[in-house]
Amino acid sequence: MRGVALLGDAVQDTTEYVRPSEGGDVISTILRKEVTHDQTQGTCAEHYSVANANCTRDSDCIQGESDFDGHGQRTGRCIRYYNYTFKTCEIKSWCPIEEYAVVREPALEQAINFTVFIKNAIHFPKFKVLRGNIKPNKPKKLLRCHYHPETNPYCPVFSLGFIAAQAREKFSELCRTGGIIGVFINWKCDFDVDPSACIPTYSFRRLDMRKNLPSSGYYYRFAKYYHKDGVEYRSLIKAYGIRLDVIVHGHAGRFSLIPTIINTVTAMTSVGICSIICDWIMLTFIDKNEVFSEKKFDDVSKQPSQPITTDFTLTSYGSTHSDLSDGVPL
Repeated sequence: MRGVALLGDAVQDTTEYVRPSEGGDVISTILRKEVTHDQTQGTCAEHYSVANANCTRDSDCIQGESDFDGHGQRTGRCIRYYNYTFKTCEIKSWCPIEEYAVVREPALEQAINFTVFIKNAIHFPKFKVLRGNIKPNKPKKLLRCHYHPETNPYCPVFSLGFIAAQAREKFSELCRTGGIIGVFINWKCDFDVDPSACIPTYSFRRLDMRKNLPSSGYYYRFAKYYHKDGVEYRSLIKAYGIRLDVIVHGHAGRFSLIPTIINTVTAMTSVGICSIICDWIMLTFIDKNEVFSEKKFDDVSKQPSQPITTDFTLTSYGSTHSDLSDGVPL
């Protein structure tokens, strides 16, 4: 979402009304921050990269006009761009603007060892089975274990480094640009055996497009507000991080005789096997199979043979020309 508006005399930008999505299936962590300190509402120069923001006189700036990529409404004045010699249009906004005063902090590289605990349960109402990915009688074990598909399948504790490696991503690159990774929990259960054998498997895949640079990565903005000398200030924070989207798939089955018979007969009927089997039974096991055979087939060997006569008519065509090489008439 993008846009700047005025609520009375207060400027409302995306930091005020946009928050990162939260919920039971989304987990976010901040890996790097870009901070703009001590912003206050007032007037300042627009950034020079905004369309039509560069100016030489006040008439170049239309009062009340707002640009889609801008930071606020123009006041109609043309002023110096902070400490530079060129000028841009003055705007009413949170000042100083982010592009001019931002401070880029180093990445939190130690977050590679941070762990994520993902608790999940699935219900198969048709089979009246409820399964979870942890064992309820061993909660203390979760404090010191990490997931392994063979040794620790009931320990859904994953490090961020493990998740990035499984998604085939470099953790250092995720710290720089952020990213969205899907955590896929797959339940594939066979209830012909004990339900305790139904254990989920986990897979990880990056969801945002890396090739499209403007929309790749994951970041959002938020602000911390405070008052000093009766004036409201804020620190604008642009946070880059990893967002984990938990996606659950479930599939279960159990053998049942009646559906098996129905499906088998349906499949055999669709390819015409049923009629062949019925004919074989009638011709082999029924007492009056000869009667059925006479009705089913025509015996051509008992029919009297009739002589077949064929009339041939030969028509010859001649030629009055001769072969000049041999003197033989054609």
